Amino acid sequence: MSNPILNEKSFAKVIERSAGDAGWAAPQSGAQTFGAPISDGPVSPYTSAETMTASGTASAGMLLTLLLLASAIFGWSSVSESVEGAVQFPAWTIGGALAGFVVALVLTFKPKLSRILAPIYAIAQGVFVGAISKVFNTAYDGIVLQAVGITLGVFVVMLVLYRTGVIRVTDKMRRTVIGATLGVAVFYGISFLMSLFGANISFFNSSSLMSIGFSLLVAGLAAMNLALDFDFIERGEQARLPKYMEWYAAFGLLVTMVWLYLEILRLLAKLRDR
Repeated sequence: MSNPILNEKSFAKVIERSAGDAGWAAPQSGAQTFGAPISDGPVSPYTSAETMTASGTASAGMLLTLLLLASAIFGWSSVSESVEGAVQFPAWTIGGALAGFVVALVLTFKPKLSRILAPIYAIAQGVFVGAISKVFNTAYDGIVLQAVGITLGVFVVMLVLYRTGVIRVTDKMRRTVIGATLGVAVFYGISFLMSLFGANISFFNSSSLMSIGFSLLVAGLAAMNLALDFDFIERGEQARLPKYMEWYAAFGLLVTMVWLYLEILRLLAKLRDR
């Protein structure tokens, strides 16, 4: 689903935490100081080399992507297909999606654990993504390859638009996108709860124009979340956030990519049904 962690609250929280970790050599507030009679010249401010960088985030993101792809292959192979063409979706793969949700909740409050939990998310979520992709590809031959290609294309386009300044992330845009994302998350949650009691929202899974329009809207919202992710990474590097924030940001970016892929997959399936 939507990106759970790359938001202003988490950014400000890490900034405050970093400011509080001045180090053992930092002067204490209120401490008495004396002017030295002899100067040894200008003194450079102390800076730590262990800070977040865009290149470090990219490296972490690549590793997480490889882990997700490897586990997706396993999830794909776990789905068996009968002679009649029907597939048997293994219920245990849903645990991967649930594990990913739990990891997202934990990292919202414990970003320092991202170096450990982010790979766990990639592996667990990859199993579910691979299994659900096999189900879609059995019903609509070649749809997974199309969805992957479109997802990568959207990522590249959004990155170029962001880097060239065509898309500028402002406070108003950030609030709008985050608010809309939370709204979609609530809607999905209510729809899931209703399905447990046998209820069904007709346009949600149908191939009607309204359903297709809704999927286009959600896919576009996921794409706009990519711009927010890029902005978070850039500002994190400028603010010299701690090194572990590379994994934190890479995890958030992967969450958005998985969400975007699944929405595009559903959109293509609806278009095939028309």
